[in-house]
Amino acid sequence: MKNFFLYLSTQAALRRWMENSPAARVLSRRFIAGNRLEDGLAVIRELKARGILTALDPLGENVTTAEEAAAAGRNALEALRGAIAQEAGAVISIKLTQFGLDLSTPVTVENLMPVVKLAKEAASRVEVDMESAAYTERTLEILEQMAAEGPVRGVIQAYLHRTAGDIDRLNALRVPVRLCKGAYNEPPELAMEEKADVDENYKRMAEVLLERGSYPAFATHDAKMIEHILSMRPGRDQFEFQMLYGIRRDLQEKLLGEGWRLRLYVPYGEAWYPYFMRRLAERPANVWFVVRGVFG
Repeated sequence: MKNFFLYLSTQAALRRWMENSPAARVLSRRFIAGNRLEDGLAVIRELKARGILTALDPLGENVTTAEEAAAAGRNALEALRGAIAQEAGAVISIKLTQFGLDLSTPVTVENLMPVVKLAKEAASRVEVDMESAAYTERTLEILEQMAAEGPVRGVIQAYLHRTAGDIDRLNALRVPVRLCKGAYNEPPELAMEEKADVDENYKRMAEVLLERGSYPAFATHDAKMIEHILSMRPGRDQFEFQMLYGIRRDLQEKLLGEGWRLRLYVPYGEAWYPYFMRRLAERPANVWFVVRGVFG
């Protein structure tokens, strides 16, 4: 099922139909705040009232023109200003292919730099998502460059064979890491294929980050991973848990009730289809959430 939904996430014709179909909004509403920035801001206000930290995520990836990349940069600036105005402790999450990484590194840096500088001025942060393995090295290089300009956090995927070295690389620069399992369909020479292997590597990397990292974030909806992290008895101000809007609300409430820091990623925007399909691929239970939502 995972490979099926990852395959669907790459289908351009289906994406065009889904993103332009009013009926498809019924499918996506559990995981996507809405199409507009105002929808995302409304959700982070609601989450703030519940004591939940947020990362506003203007959706989009793999732009093909310099104009689209520049527009993404402007949209991200507007989103970050909106989040800051809510005084919600919000940060912003972006993908570098949204800022022009398929065009060139200089184009990407030019569009990203104003966002990082605004985050520094406002004591916020830019969370730089990790995409498929084809972009891993270039993403790390840009993170290293941006870390000298302002507060950034890099996402590292536990299923890649190179993960331990990448975490050491960012820890040496005191760049915060968001550890996740990984959501792309990678070949076996690049990524672990067995879930048990990914889980064990996630645990090992979590231990490294708690020992030597700089305020790491653990992105997981897996109760066993959460139990392992808490078994190391970390300080409450040493790290944060991160989850995705609409997923494992039961775990969200449990962590909040126990007093742990929790940040939810709040995605919004018209380019929601690839994100939505990857959420279905990550966890089969999400498919049933969608079905139940459709039928009330």
